[in-house]
Amino acid sequence: MRTIDLTPLHRSFIGFDHLSSLMDAAQRNSEKQPSYPPYNIEALDNDRYQITMAVAGFSDAELSIESENNTLVVKGEKLSKDEKTERTFIHQGIAERNFERKFQLGDHVRILSAELDNGLLLIDLQREVPEALKPRKIAISSGNLLKS
Repeated sequence: MRTIDLTPLHRSFIGFDHLSSLMDAAQRNSEKQPSYPPYNIEALDNDRYQITMAVAGFSDAELSIESENNTLVVKGEKLSKDEKTERTFIHQGIAERNFERKFQLGDHVRILSAELDNGLLLIDLQREVPEALKPRKIAISSGNLLKS
């Protein structure tokens, strides 16, 4: 396991003390995350993203997407064997197992939509920075502000 020393950053960055705990949590999550189902994360624009997950064999009723506390959770739950008709496979290469995949979202990232198309689950995301956090120009006035 690799550790990163962020001590030099503390000298010039203010308010980023939680960065090391976020990086530790991300490392722990990536070690636990299974590789199923495969997925892509694509930057469509500066503030638009798309997650594409290969969920062949799942219907939209068997998939759920939840967002809570900057965490996106995608779950797939297949019907139990009692509810499905009994099938005999000679070869089963398409996985039909339950899964749960978690993604950490940045601040102000919200989910726009989700669509299931030809076995691919497409989740569109967008970062929306509030007006109060956007850069603004401060006017410089001449004169003494203390005079009334």
